[in-house]
Amino acid sequence: MTAPVPPRVDADWDAGDLACGDLVLQLRFRMEAMPPGHVLRLVALDPGAPEDLPAWCRLTGHVLLATDHPVYLIRRKER
Repeated sequence: MTAPVPPRVDADWDAGDLACGDLVLQLRFRMEAMPPGHVLRLVALDPGAPEDLPAWCRLTGHVLLATDHPVYLIRRKER
């Protein structure tokens, strides 16, 4: 049995220790600038990120592909 192929990553962003409010605001702008279907690899050190980022993805329609705090893979929604 082979291991699953990880999704391609189209952009990287190291958000460092940005707090949730600033993190999701900047994340919104970055996701809007990407073409639909592209994947962002995000590094977010904020301790609230494991709860905040999945909730943000559900609210915005973007897809959280993988999470292993502090690394998150997010696919931009298809319009």
